[in-house]
Amino acid sequence: QVRLVESGGGLVQPGGSLTLSCTVSGLTLSNYAMAWFRQAPGAEREFVHGISRNSVVTYKGNFVKGRFTTSKDDARNIGYLRMNNLMPEDTAVYYCAASENLDMSPNFYEYWGQGIQVTVSS
Repeated sequence: QVRLVESGGGLVQPGGSLTLSCTVSGLTLSNYAMAWFRQAPGAEREFVHGISRNSVVTYKGNFVKGRFTTSKDDARNIGYLRMNNLMPEDTAVYYCAASENLDMSPNFYEYWGQGIQVTVSS
C-alpha cells in the first residue's frame, strides 16, 4: 500500500520560513517525480513546485518567484518543500503527490498525501 504523509506545517509569521516533508512508503521514490500542490478555501488546487524523478528538472508555480524549492532524499524516501519569505496569501492546505513523470496538472498524479495546513499570519 502506498502512503504519502506530510509533516512540518503550522503557523508562521509573514516573512518566515517553513520546510514541509513528505514521507513515502510503498514505492521507491527514486522512480517517481514529486510535486506539491496547495488549496485555499473556496479555491482550486494549484501547483506549487515539483521535481523530476532524477531530481534534475524542477517546475514552479508563477507565484513562487524563487521563494520555494523542492528536493528529494531518495535514500530515505522523503521529499521536501522549502518555503521562504512566506506571505499571508500562501495560507492553504499543502499536498504532496507522486507520479512517474513531473506535470503541473493535479489530474496527472496517482498518489497523494492527506494534506497539511500552513497558515501565514501575524
